[in-house]
Amino acid sequence: MARFDEFLRRVERKFTIDDSVVYSCVGVRGHGIGAFVRERLLGMSIARKKQWIIRSGDVVYNKLFAWRGSFAIADESVDGCIVSDKFPTYTIEKCSIDPRFLGFYFRTPEIAQQALRLSKGSAAISKLTLNPPEFWDLTIPMPPLEEQQRIVMRIEELAARIERARLLRHQTLEETGRLLIAMAHRDDLDLQSKLQVGWRQVAIGDLVKLVDEQEIVKPSSSYPNLGIYSFGRGIFAKPPIDGMMTSAKSLRRVRAGQFIYSRLFAFEGAYAIVPSEFDGFYVSGEYPTFACDRERVTPEFLWAYFKSPRVWKVLAAESKGLGDRRQRVQPAKILSHRIVVPPLEWQHRIALMQSKVEALRHLQTRTVDELNALLPSILDKAFKGDL
Repeated sequence: MARFDEFLRRVERKFTIDDSVVYSCVGVRGHGIGAFVRERLLGMSIARKKQWIIRSGDVVYNKLFAWRGSFAIADESVDGCIVSDKFPTYTIEKCSIDPRFLGFYFRTPEIAQQALRLSKGSAAISKLTLNPPEFWDLTIPMPPLEEQQRIVMRIEELAARIERARLLRHQTLEETGRLLIAMAHRDDLDLQSKLQVGWRQVAIGDLVKLVDEQEIVKPSSSYPNLGIYSFGRGIFAKPPIDGMMTSAKSLRRVRAGQFIYSRLFAFEGAYAIVPSEFDGFYVSGEYPTFACDRERVTPEFLWAYFKSPRVWKVLAAESKGLGDRRQRVQPAKILSHRIVVPPLEWQHRIALMQSKVEALRHLQTRTVDELNALLPSILDKAFKGDL
């Protein structure tokens, strides 16, 4: 076990702020994730005129949040930027430690736990401080340099595999989303070809009806609430609406299988189907809902159709508001929007594909959680000598 004062040296590149110069101010993320440019400020906006310069390769930490693992090795992205006295900086003085090995150690719970034990101050989180004298008491398991380098190479190899798996899962979901859009729009066929094989050109209002199951809000009740992800990614649960706290006089109850969208975020694809597990949830008037005439259209087809960014842009362009984020797409625009609808047989194929995509999405969510747990497990083994 090596103490930090065995291989680090405090460095203070103090200077005085010039009011006419713009400076990049650095922060340090928790859990050893790294240093970053937090904001750019004109010198006259910086209250404390004594600041410090940070250089690539410096070890830097946040005194107030060391207990959260706010340690980092600065990289080129923050070289020459500034930090306040809340961010002591150090240089690595001895060749007995590989900076990458130290950087990975900053990502372990162990360093945060040590910092918590050594920090001083009141119980208030913002005053629990790891001061420079106590910083020297931090320790790290330090095998010979050659072994450190072997461990680093092994961690990097495994981390790269995890990242490849994460990227593959993301790409798979994107590809399946594009497949659903392709099935709903069939851009490989022109309009005449579609009509010849049974597609019909109609207004959405001929296929659905607007439903509005209003319920008066009772102060003594709590109402399960849902939201809609942008970019056609479906429904998510929001915190329940407290009848006592909300200013809404009434809420709209939604039912499984209804087609729903957000008026305010329709411009970025906030369209979805209400899944069975959200049956009976509540939304505000910003979420119009529609019941489909199942003899003519399936909600799965509508959702696949509305996954296309091309559709969002057309509807947003026809809407009123000051800027994209105020362009509410009204239900009348949805109902008057003309689409080409495939035969029910093809719509059912889309619905089957949609169910497979949603099953894949749920699986991906679980595997992402597993992937997120892998690197901490790897680091734990590495610093116990088991990797």
